[in-house]
Amino acid sequence: MSIVEMKVPVIGESITEVTLSQWLKENGAYVELDEPICEFESDKATLEFPAEAAGILIHVAAEDDDLEIGALVARIDTSAAKPDGAPKTEKAEAPKAEPVQEEVPADAGTASYASGHPSPAAAKIMKEHGLSAADVNGTGKDGRITKSDAEKAAQNKTTAPAPQAEAPKAQPAATSAPTAFSRNESRKKMSRMRRTIAGRLVKAKNETAMLTTFNEVDLSEIMKLRKKYQEQFVEKYGVKLGFMSLFAKACAKVLMEMPDVNAALDGNDLIYHDYADISIAISTPTGLVVPPVKNVESLNFAEVELAIKDLAVKAREGTLTLQEMQGGTFTITNGGVFGSMMSTPILNEPQSAILGMHTIQQRPVAVDGEVQIRPMMYLALSYDHRVIDGSTSVTFLVKVKKLLEDPVTLLLDL
Repeated sequence: MSIVEMKVPVIGESITEVTLSQWLKENGAYVELDEPICEFESDKATLEFPAEAAGILIHVAAEDDDLEIGALVARIDTSAAKPDGAPKTEKAEAPKAEPVQEEVPADAGTASYASGHPSPAAAKIMKEHGLSAADVNGTGKDGRITKSDAEKAAQNKTTAPAPQAEAPKAQPAATSAPTAFSRNESRKKMSRMRRTIAGRLVKAKNETAMLTTFNEVDLSEIMKLRKKYQEQFVEKYGVKLGFMSLFAKACAKVLMEMPDVNAALDGNDLIYHDYADISIAISTPTGLVVPPVKNVESLNFAEVELAIKDLAVKAREGTLTLQEMQGGTFTITNGGVFGSMMSTPILNEPQSAILGMHTIQQRPVAVDGEVQIRPMMYLALSYDHRVIDGSTSVTFLVKVKKLLEDPVTLLLDL
């Protein structure tokens, strides 16, 4: 018997431990070289772990186990012969089975084991709706099943006529109905990402001198700008002109003028950056991630929008790489998409400042001695007082406000 031991590889410089989120191949299944056997959840992303040899897979670790780098995950018996009719024994292998790949003849020459394999978010949706890989058309890279693919398949299954499918659905609805005066409780292990987020937030709260300053911005001119040029913008660049690119460009411009807000504290040293890598907070099924858009000061509005869109899609599909998650000199978070009126965002260490956007509301304001109804948004800038003085933070927010209220000065770089 020839055995190959599969151990947790070195994933990133700062990652010392991962969680085995799910097995992709069953215990005793035959696996091919480089075929994904499980998924690891690190502090920052979900990663597939490929087989280092072909043979029979022997599980060592269990799902939800926390594993240090170098810990034994599984063994592969390379002396075992490949069974006839290969992966028929495991339904989980359907995504990698040849019939699935052959359904897309145009990609036959470039098909890979990713074909038909669901992202973590997609796998959860498929499990909830009783879908197999054969029920879903993967449109992601190399045929990978994305979250939107799974949602579409689930919707089609719900609307499609299925006489016998209705009876089973009625029973769970009755049993899952809340019982009056229920005292039931359930316990679920926090995901690694959620644990990491919790630890970072507590650390930022306890180890920084964090303060928040507020202001409000009149978005009338930005509304007019977007309404006037939106169609032309979409036609030329294939993406909408959103609020985030305008806010990011305004912040980047002021960050270049006020390097203290763009600095980071390292021991007794301050690190200044001559670039603005702006981290954008993105909500995902597993938690909040803040991948940075690099060199925002040098990008145009379309490039910023396309970069944000790409990061958001990857974040929600769980395909962000560690490189895409690292860095950032300043963060923008938009609680307004969830209806937040006001908040005090927590610093994203080692950054020294974070801007919080909020919901836009039509409010009465005084304009040239008259009361007018304007689209107003509250802005919140949380900052580390060890690095940034109060006057500096207020000045930064006022400068950003002026650029947003007169976007022509932003476009002309005035």
